[in-house]
Amino acid sequence: MSDQISVHHEIDDQPRSLRDADVRQRRKAMLQLPHVAPLAAYAAELRGRGEGEVPDFDPLDGGINAQVLFLFEKPGPMTVESGRRAGSGFISRNNDDATAEATFNFMKQAGISRKLTVIWNVVPWWNGTRKVTARELRKGAACANSLVERLLSLSVVVLVGRKAAEATRYLKIPSLALISSSHPSPLVRARYRSRWEAIPSQWAKVMPIIRRIP
Repeated sequence: MSDQISVHHEIDDQPRSLRDADVRQRRKAMLQLPHVAPLAAYAAELRGRGEGEVPDFDPLDGGINAQVLFLFEKPGPMTVESGRRAGSGFISRNNDDATAEATFNFMKQAGISRKLTVIWNVVPWWNGTRKVTARELRKGAACANSLVERLLSLSVVVLVGRKAAEATRYLKIPSLALISSSHPSPLVRARYRSRWEAIPSQWAKVMPIIRRIP
């Protein structure tokens, strides 16, 4: 990490920490670092396609060195900086919303170091609605395939949520281990509490896979 970029982990790497403008500014300054700069460039490329707003990858995660890709469904409003309530501009477990907070806590419960991971969405853009159309799913999965090609250390893909699981037929990941889980959203917690509570144990399956890989 560059000597010019100072990260205060006791502040920056906490649930909902990206609600703080100083934390967001430090995170933005990290986008130049070697492990995440290629992914920042990829996110910029996706923005140029005009499908919607595309947040950045979180530099506190593993970036191009990640061994595990967590593919959620679609960015939410707290990942983008526009809107009635400005979000962070990142796909991050530190975002100021309940799903991100649950993700942060479940990752810890599963014993997964964030440096092993990169978090993204099958549909990479926010277009004002959480609805995912069949067209979006196909186009988003093509973007996910392009992301996988950039993650040379990748060994596991975790599909998080029903829509992410539906994208399996469009994904080109034959050599990678595949795990599915429920989505850590408040809606799943309210309607399917047992599925929500099972998420950490589902995510923990990645660690034995990683340990078996030379």
